Amino acid sequence: MTMDVVGAGEELDVNTPLLPSKDPFLRPPKGFAAKSPGTILRSRTVEIALFGRVSQQVRAWQLLYRSADLHGAPEVAITTVLLPLDADPAEDRPLLAFQSAMDAVAEHCSPSYALRKGAKALGTVTQLELLLVANALRRGWAVSIADHEGIHGNFGAPREPGYRALDGIRAALRFAPLGLRPDTKVAVWGYSGGGMASSWLVEMAPTYAPEISIVGAALGAPVGDPGEVFARLNGTRYVGLPAIVIAALRGLYPALATIINDELTPEGHRFMARAARSTPLGVLVALANQKFDDYLPRPLAEVLDEPPLRAMLDELRLGNATPTCPMLVLQPVHDQIIHVDGVDGQVRRYRRGGAHVTYLRDRYSEHLSLLPLSTSYSLDWLADRIAGAPATENSDRTIRSVVGSVAGARGLLTIAATAAKVALGRPLRQETIPATASTRARAA
Repeated sequence: MTMDVVGAGEELDVNTPLLPSKDPFLRPPKGFAAKSPGTILRSRTVEIALFGRVSQQVRAWQLLYRSADLHGAPEVAITTVLLPLDADPAEDRPLLAFQSAMDAVAEHCSPSYALRKGAKALGTVTQLELLLVANALRRGWAVSIADHEGIHGNFGAPREPGYRALDGIRAALRFAPLGLRPDTKVAVWGYSGGGMASSWLVEMAPTYAPEISIVGAALGAPVGDPGEVFARLNGTRYVGLPAIVIAALRGLYPALATIINDELTPEGHRFMARAARSTPLGVLVALANQKFDDYLPRPLAEVLDEPPLRAMLDELRLGNATPTCPMLVLQPVHDQIIHVDGVDGQVRRYRRGGAHVTYLRDRYSEHLSLLPLSTSYSLDWLADRIAGAPATENSDRTIRSVVGSVAGARGLLTIAATAAKVALGRPLRQETIPATASTRARAA
C-alpha cells in the first residue's frame, strides 16, 4: 500500500495540545491545493484521553489532508484515526466514519483537540461520545473522526461536512499504519449534529466520492430541517443551539450577516458572541429561554420569511440528494430538540429519490438518552451491513424502545462495560463479537 505524504512525517506529540488556531500542524503546506481530495499532507501520533485526563490505551494518529469547503474551494482538514490497542494491521477490518456532535463554533470543541490528552474542553459532546465510540474499537474496527465543521467551526453548513468526512475516509484508507485497502468496507454513524453531518456524508458520496465502499449509515436524530428546528427552539431552554448555528453561518451567507450587523441590538450582539465561544453544554445553560425576537426590531418570523433567508434555509434542509447506501434512521418520538416531523420529512425525501431507509421511532427515549441507548443497536445494524447481510426492511415503525428486549438489555450492559473501561483507562482490545447480531429481534 502506498501513502502520499507531504511535509513532516509522523511525530509523537507528548505536550499539552495547542488549540487549532495555534497548531502549526494545521497550517496548509505550499502547493496543497494542487493535490487530489483526501491526499495526506501530514500525519502524527497522538495520545487520546477521556476529558483530557484519562489516557486511553488505543493506537491513535491525526491526519491532515486536502479537502474542500462549501463552494468546492480547496482547504485543509484533519481527522483523528483510531485502532484497537492490539490490532494487527495485516488483518482485514472495516472503517467506521463517526461524525461527532460538535455543535459549536468554538475551536476547543473540535474533535482533533477535544480528544487529546491535556485538552481543556469540558462541556464538549465529543468527549462524552468517546465512551460510545470505544465500542467500535472493541469490535476490531478502525475509526475515523473528522473535524467535519472545518477550521472555522461552520456548524450547520450544508455539503461541506460531507466533503471533509469523505476526504477523511480517503485519507484513512491511504494511511499505511491502519492497514486498510481502497475497497475497505466503510460504515457511517452519527447522532444529532453528528447525524446531520453523517447525512451530508451519504448525500454527497455518490457524486463526490463514488469510489468509497459505504455499506451502510446509522443516522440518529439527524435534524432533517434545520430551519424548522430553529423556529421551534426559539424561546426554549435549547435556544442556544440554533444561536450557535446562526453564529457559524453568518460568515457563509451575506444576507444573514447583513441582518445580524444591521438589525441586531447591542444585547443581541452579546448574545451571539456568547453562542460563538461556548460549548454545546455551556450554551444550553447560558442562553436558556431567550428569544431572538427580543433582540430584533421586528418579529423573527418576518425576518425568516425574507427570500434570501428562505433560500438559505432551503439549502440547509436534508434530503434533497439521494444516498445510495442503506440507512438506519433512529428518532425519539418525544424529542425535545429535533422534532420527529422534521426527520419524517427527511426520510420521505430520501424514499422519493429511491433510497433504502429503515426508520425506527422510539417512544420511550428523548433526545439525550437515545444516543447511548441506541449505540449497540446501531453498531449491530452496521455490523450486519459489513458482513454482507441485506437490509431487508424499508419501512417506518414506532417501537417502545431500542432496548426493549433481552438482546437490547444485553447490548446496554456491553455499552456500560465499555464505558467503564474508558473511564478507568483500561486497554481497548479487539474482542470476538458476532458479525451479524440480529438487530431486528430488538425492535420490541
